[in-house]
Amino acid sequence: MGKEKNPRRVGENEAFAKAKMLRTSPQKLNLVAALIRGKKVDKAIADLTFSKKRISQDVLKCLQSAIANAENNHGLDVDELVVTEAYCGKNLVMKRGRPRARGRFGKIMKPFSELTIKVKQVGETA
Repeated sequence: MGKEKNPRRVGENEAFAKAKMLRTSPQKLNLVAALIRGKKVDKAIADLTFSKKRISQDVLKCLQSAIANAENNHGLDVDELVVTEAYCGKNLVMKRGRPRARGRFGKIMKPFSELTIKVKQVGETA
């Protein structure tokens, strides 16, 4: 009996990974995501490894997870993978604050983001 298999959310030659609750604003995360969009995965890994942005290490972990999903779950060739999509969105925002002058209250927003990386196998065109 058992349940039927869920339909795939991406194409046959694609795989993706999501990272949730990343402790940075979506605007800062998008700068790093734009760095790897459209690149081959080995070039993207090199760019993230040597990036000076703090969040690039979390983006690297998400990219490696997408590569592992492509290889282990879908049987794709790692050498032919390209980052087709890398986009981010808002998650929750922790509201904090501190007292300011004359009885006022200074808001401190601590935003969280989520990241989705999609990789696709592209055949070699020689």
